[in-house]
Amino acid sequence: MMCVMARPRRTDARLVKKAEAVIRAARTVEELRCAQAVLLPAVASRTLEQTAALLGVGRATVPRLQARFRSMTSGRTPDRRWGGRRRALMSVGEERLFLAPWMEQAHRGEMLVVSPLRAALAQELGRPVAASVVYRLLARHGWRKVAPDTRHPKSDPQAQEEWKKNSRKRWQVF
Repeated sequence: MMCVMARPRRTDARLVKKAEAVIRAARTVEELRCAQAVLLPAVASRTLEQTAALLGVGRATVPRLQARFRSMTSGRTPDRRWGGRRRALMSVGEERLFLAPWMEQAHRGEMLVVSPLRAALAQELGRPVAASVVYRLLARHGWRKVAPDTRHPKSDPQAQEEWKKNSRKRWQVF
């Protein structure tokens, strides 16, 4: 039978001193909790599970709190910046400038058709774009469909009335 041992815990004495100082002068609950996440395993020899139970958080949150404490005390911003538009094709300002000619057309009450807008966007970017990109662009800038179509453009009202007059009143089973 093979015995697997966990890595030995490394304790940074300077980090522990910083955590003790933060606990004495903590102004927010977040500062206090982050400092406790560092101190409990280092000073009280608690495991991550025990530390999580004492802090009232999940086990995976304890290393996150410790990392947040390290970034708070080091005075530098964290390397990762989550969120935002990571795959943006244009900045919001560039999008606004791109939509300006169509904005004038919309203010005049004219109908905006997506296909020419899509072609112009593809030419601007120098690559083909999906229709969903255009719809998301319009939604991002507060554009919406004002009035949905009430009838099919190829419908024939006379043919519909004729069908209503001459259709069978009951369905028959064959």
